[in-house]
Amino acid sequence: MNSMMHMPLLISALATHAERYHADAEVISVDIAGEIRRSNWGTVMGHARQLASALERRGLTLGDRCATLAWNNRRHLEIYFGVSGAGLVCHTLNPRLSPQQMTYIINDAKDRVLFVDRTFLPLVVALRDQLTSLKSIVLMGPHDAEAASQIEGLLFYDDLIAEGDTNYIWPEFDETTPSSLCYTSGTTGNPKGVLYTHRSTVLHSLGGNQPDTLGISASDTVMPVVPMFHVNAWGVPYVAAMTGCKLVLPGPKLDGESLARLIDAEEVSLALGVPTIWMGLLTGLEATGSKAESLKRTVVGGAALPPSMISAFRDLYGVELIHAWGMTETSPLGSVNQLLRKHSQLDEHAREEIRFGQGRPPFGVELRLVDEQGHVLPNDGKTQGELQIRGHWIVEQYFGQDESALTVDGWFDTGDIATLDPNGYVGIRDRSKDIIKSGGEWISTVELENIAIAHPGVANAAAIAARHEKWTERPVLIVQRAIRSQVTEAEILAIYAGKIPNWQVPDKVIFIETLPLGSTGKVLKTKLREEFGDVLMGQPS
Repeated sequence: MNSMMHMPLLISALATHAERYHADAEVISVDIAGEIRRSNWGTVMGHARQLASALERRGLTLGDRCATLAWNNRRHLEIYFGVSGAGLVCHTLNPRLSPQQMTYIINDAKDRVLFVDRTFLPLVVALRDQLTSLKSIVLMGPHDAEAASQIEGLLFYDDLIAEGDTNYIWPEFDETTPSSLCYTSGTTGNPKGVLYTHRSTVLHSLGGNQPDTLGISASDTVMPVVPMFHVNAWGVPYVAAMTGCKLVLPGPKLDGESLARLIDAEEVSLALGVPTIWMGLLTGLEATGSKAESLKRTVVGGAALPPSMISAFRDLYGVELIHAWGMTETSPLGSVNQLLRKHSQLDEHAREEIRFGQGRPPFGVELRLVDEQGHVLPNDGKTQGELQIRGHWIVEQYFGQDESALTVDGWFDTGDIATLDPNGYVGIRDRSKDIIKSGGEWISTVELENIAIAHPGVANAAAIAARHEKWTERPVLIVQRAIRSQVTEAEILAIYAGKIPNWQVPDKVIFIETLPLGSTGKVLKTKLREEFGDVLMGQPS
């Protein structure tokens, strides 16, 4: 007794909606030369249809992978929709990975086509002979004779879409068809692929844009600073197409001053990115004298948000920082920190304490905690355990692997140590591989880092577990000083007084020029542990 229409949840439906109902809404793109290019959703989706048509004419078929090696720009956006809309798989490559990992990923995915921004052409030239599955390489731009001389048979994006049919009709297929592919950063072992479907992506877009999640509307101007090669820019391109907001794609220049100028010039109201981006933006705003008057909200994920950053943006610029949590395996949205109505009755300090956490899950995902034996733990806001997740846009198995990625009862283990309260608010205490186990007790590296970063003389900090003869592990703090800062070890250790128990205070502070960052902007603690993991050995206990 079917009483309602059934229409498959397809990414092409988002493209059709954008082209039909807000074709004139702006899409702003910064190219690799720093020039601002203006387009709109009608043009973007028209090009996407032409691209889909051209790829079909060149023999690509359902499920073929098409890789991108590109910044956040208009052509990349068109590829998102053109490739997936045709039933192909859009595989975004992270250019910050090592050449060895890049080669492994392209060959593992068996990519047929590689779209590449001019910036990354030398990398592709160097790797070309090792990329066994590629049939075509497409430079994302107009014809370029100098580039053509470097790679035999190089195609050009603008020529390719000109081959396509402007009246191309999006094909219809099962909504569980794969749509895009992202690989984990591979900090331990080879990266693993996560294959998203049309259904999971559309549901993620709907669930991720409720009033208590991203809350993007047609009146917003949205700038995803999070790269389009990192978990599909947190799903923002799809949400933007769905809502018809003005979209600002910042290109390769992500320093604080460049972002500050772009925010002012395009009147950005919402921006999204990792904490290191917002640290840089604070510096950039100060340097340019900008007040970021249009900016109302930023969504921060990818790493823990230092509480001091929340107050800095709020007090100096009137900008609300919203903490979110997720990972490649969760598409990525797992939780967003918005307050409940009852929280309005709390004082400002109590509300702020809640905002320091990662928020609660939207409809579509569930969270739970378990202990080391797999027993479910209470949601009391205090008990710490291993965080697990399940839902409509959560990985079931990694690309190309036969075994399930889930527990025997169907949950994905995130690798995070966290607390959950009765309303589902999650507090990530640490990664299970990073948390410090000292004398049988846990010490959160996130908490130690947040306290240190609040000091004006600290640009960034990372806490690691150093081996200890008596306590097994003890905390050591690695600090990158702020410009012109001469802060000392004693001054940094003094700020922990009264904030944490004395036994949790780091045993040592080490100053280095720059903290090593990984491909997604996170501090590489594995490298820090390799270098400083034995710094306490042989010292008096």
